[in-house]
Amino acid sequence: MELLRRPLLSEGKYHYSVLSNNDLQPSVSSGPMMDNDDFKYASRKMHKGPCARCFAACLRIFQRKEDLTGRTVWIGKRFSKSSYPQNKICNQKYNLLTFIPGVLYNEFKYFLNLYFLVLACSQFVPSLKIGDSYTYWLPLSFVLLVTLVQAAYDEINVYNRDKEINQTKYNKLNSDGSITPLASSKIQIADVIIVEKNQRVPADLILLRTSEKNGTCFIRTDQMDGETDWKLRVAVTRTQALPSQENVMELNARIYAEKPHNDIHVFIGTFNSGLRDGDDNFSEESLNIENTAWANTVIASGSVVGVVIYTGRHTKSSMNTSTPSTKNGLLDEEINTLTKILFIAVLLLSFILISVKGFDGPWYRYMFRFVILFSYIIPISLRVNLDLSKAVYTYMIQHDKNIPGTLVRTSTIPEELGRIDYLLCDKTGTLTQNDMVFKRLHMGSISYSSDSMDEVTEAVRQGLLKVQQNLSKASFQSLSNEYKARRIMRTLDAVKALAICHNVTPVYEEEDMSRENLEDMTTRGKAGMVNETSFLSVEHESRTYQASSPDEIALVKWTELVGLTLSERDLDVMKLRTCLGDDLDYKILQIFPFTSENKRMGIIVQDDNDEIVFYVKGADSVMMSIVQYNDWLSEECDNMARDGLRTLVVAKKVLSIAAYGDFENRYNKAKCEMIDRHLKVTSEIESLEQNMELLCLTGVEDKLQENVKPTLEMLANAGIKIWMLTGDKLETSICIAKSARLIHRDQEIHIFQEVASRTESHLELNAFRRKRAAHHDAALIIRGSSLTHCLRHYANEFVELACQASAVIICRCSPTQKAQIVKLLRSASKKKDKSKRVCAIGDGGNDVSMIQAAHCGIGIVGKEGKQASLASDFSITQFSHIGMLLMVHGRDSYKRSAALSQFIIHRGLIISVIQAIFSSVFYFSSVSLYQGFLLVGYTTVYTMLPVFSLVLDKDVKSEVALRFPELYRDLKKGRSLSFKTFLIWVLISIYQGGAIMYGALLIFDRDFTHIVSISFTSLIFTQLLMIALTIRTWHWLMLVSEGLSIILFVLSLFFLQDHFDPQFLGSSEFIWKTAIITTVSSLPLAILKYVRKRFSPPIYSKLDE
Repeated sequence: MELLRRPLLSEGKYHYSVLSNNDLQPSVSSGPMMDNDDFKYASRKMHKGPCARCFAACLRIFQRKEDLTGRTVWIGKRFSKSSYPQNKICNQKYNLLTFIPGVLYNEFKYFLNLYFLVLACSQFVPSLKIGDSYTYWLPLSFVLLVTLVQAAYDEINVYNRDKEINQTKYNKLNSDGSITPLASSKIQIADVIIVEKNQRVPADLILLRTSEKNGTCFIRTDQMDGETDWKLRVAVTRTQALPSQENVMELNARIYAEKPHNDIHVFIGTFNSGLRDGDDNFSEESLNIENTAWANTVIASGSVVGVVIYTGRHTKSSMNTSTPSTKNGLLDEEINTLTKILFIAVLLLSFILISVKGFDGPWYRYMFRFVILFSYIIPISLRVNLDLSKAVYTYMIQHDKNIPGTLVRTSTIPEELGRIDYLLCDKTGTLTQNDMVFKRLHMGSISYSSDSMDEVTEAVRQGLLKVQQNLSKASFQSLSNEYKARRIMRTLDAVKALAICHNVTPVYEEEDMSRENLEDMTTRGKAGMVNETSFLSVEHESRTYQASSPDEIALVKWTELVGLTLSERDLDVMKLRTCLGDDLDYKILQIFPFTSENKRMGIIVQDDNDEIVFYVKGADSVMMSIVQYNDWLSEECDNMARDGLRTLVVAKKVLSIAAYGDFENRYNKAKCEMIDRHLKVTSEIESLEQNMELLCLTGVEDKLQENVKPTLEMLANAGIKIWMLTGDKLETSICIAKSARLIHRDQEIHIFQEVASRTESHLELNAFRRKRAAHHDAALIIRGSSLTHCLRHYANEFVELACQASAVIICRCSPTQKAQIVKLLRSASKKKDKSKRVCAIGDGGNDVSMIQAAHCGIGIVGKEGKQASLASDFSITQFSHIGMLLMVHGRDSYKRSAALSQFIIHRGLIISVIQAIFSSVFYFSSVSLYQGFLLVGYTTVYTMLPVFSLVLDKDVKSEVALRFPELYRDLKKGRSLSFKTFLIWVLISIYQGGAIMYGALLIFDRDFTHIVSISFTSLIFTQLLMIALTIRTWHWLMLVSEGLSIILFVLSLFFLQDHFDPQFLGSSEFIWKTAIITTVSSLPLAILKYVRKRFSPPIYSKLDE
């Protein structure tokens, strides 16, 4: 039996699960799976009896993990009977067969609707029938019809969006070399697909050819990992070397791809090829992540030819996206609980009446008739009104001019916005604009800020002139102004280092402005045919920079502004163009890329004079031990960090040809080692990183979104704890957190150290516990790799401690981990306090799982596309809009729905109290006092509009709610809808119902019709007066609804002669009796409200004044 254990993937390493055949296979997730807790729960249930074992068996059948294996794909040869999934996108919750059963199930799982279904069905039994059947079936049918129409509308919209993507055409390369269009949903494993520039990749591909001669291309992965920077990809060497793309199909080639898994940064495979002439001597080439283009990425440059290896739910994109579930708000759950309490009250009241009457005859039948008779205690109109109110809230949100572009995609949970406790947000593109700007250059005794960049430009120009004139540094420094000379050369060295030490590649967008054209223009420029200004402007317009880090792009753009432009780069050569129009060529000898472990990158280049220079650029924490001793670096790093700048230290070392040759031999030998290769390679690189010359310290600012700081401050004052989940580096995350004031300058920070075992995790958790005991406002910062171990061994303990932190930052966090954190936070909050609500906000495809897992998901439409927006419950255009969304619309929606639901319950309770008194007075008869249209009209024609107008009520103005976010803090306590407020409304209903019914009986003049006329009229006017007493801010529509209801009631008296006596209605006796009863039922409550407002006014009333 396979051990049920959820696998984990971190840092490209597999964790293995034990199988029955004792083989070790990488364990990966595929599609919707149960969590560890679900599996453990199912396992425990297996030992508790036959029913439990049956349940566990059903779980294993429906939640069975798909058996995933590696695959061999022959290029261009489809599988005759493919067992692999279709390449079809389907985000619908239902299909034609499951739509009606699914929607009905979601409706009748609420006790309220199920209760009324039973009551409506009971009217088919003659002995249980009370009144007309339409009084029961009409409201229920209306509720179901509204729900079915709304669900159908949502499903049709989703279907149309999916259909548009599935029918997108791609060119397929056939075995004979011809090209045919093929819909995305028809693509299969082994198909060779041509993807053009700016086209979405339809499935996971291995790149066989690109339009670039060197086999490279750029892809945009913002919908996968949230990073907007382009990624460099390389085609398979053998297929790229072929004369044309048609020759690809002539190869007898195959690709072995590992089994599908959800790690988007890891791929292991091989490419084997041979000719079709029977030669079996295949050549083999290893494949890695650089040879892939995953589904939902976009080709950013040129076109590519790729072979499909994964489709459908096996693609990386699908395996990192959780299945969306139907979201229901906490308010709905609380109302569902209240309806159960009301149902118990109905049973109890019916039992009391039948007990007093006596258990003679078929007493159970009489009791059930009483249950039907008091069914209005649980008003079915409650669900209708709440659904309609949500539609009104949706309209208000989408038409708010203060938050333009906001969309509500899940209209069932607007009240959730008013009760958020935890806000989990992405960093890049959410808090920041992902737009880096170079701000500061510091070289010890020389410092340049954004205001003095013209001085840098002039220094670079003068330095280049002297170098161009072949003057040595010594002669240059012997000039009269020696200090200025040194300053010029130091500045030139620093700018040159920044222009060389990076992994940036220039990309030319326009075909007519290719590198060849630029070179031709350069030649013409040197001949005097093109002036320098026109050349630089044309070149600047046609060139863009791409790199894995926006910081490096910012640095390269800055060097271009001050006079050194990166004009060309490939795998071997880098070319810089100076402000004088000259080209500086550098041969790239070695590149040491940046990793999260070494926190630096290096490059060794050789110029035209055969001088070899080793440049290193990295974080100050590691560079301080590499550079020569100095007395300013540490202090300046702290100064820039306090200003919210991202710092990088740049250093260089000149190598002799002999020294580099010796290093190259040792380095190549280390790269060939099979044991401890990484350690040996690192050791050789570190042998060069000694006693390096410190050139400069740079400060780059990542621009924050507009009004991020005041918005975060507002959320904090509202009692919302903010967690930042990002895939960025630790240092960058801390810097942005400080810039956004998520972490204050003087706040204590606990950086969770790297852990790799259970013991280390335990020690670090204890360390944070001790620090928090000493500093209650300590913030927690943890890496994704350490988080994996903590969640594996101490998930509950970690979440408990993290919830106590003032702020939490999780860096290097994968999309799957983001969703895990949300689920753990939800489960932990549910155990302690069910009212804790979690909101997630992001802007990229990597945030989709997190958004869907939260109680309330918010997507931002930005540079990273619309995938997060489309998957969210609420879509906004910038982060600052969340303030208005929560503080105003969320708060108003919750308070309005709380008032509306309790008043509707009151409306049903008061008429049920009247019915109970009537039945008890008239010998406990189970006869309805108000029959036919009176029952239906009471909740529809006469009171529906005034009651529903409560959705327009406001306790404070929007400006006050934004100015005093502390008002939001009270909402999280649930005081607007609680057992206390519910009990108050019950007592009000009992008093008013008793006053109306006993008042009508006291002035009874022997005509039963007069009792109905007086009590029902008093009931209607009492309800209208109570609505007026409940309203806090009058809206003109409220006045219209009150007046319209009175007019409709008066007009209906002339048509309902079966229930009213027209002569009695026109008498003064009817008027004064009705007025007295209405006054007795309403005046005391009006006095109590005035006294409370006069001597104990609520806080919001003081603020509004």
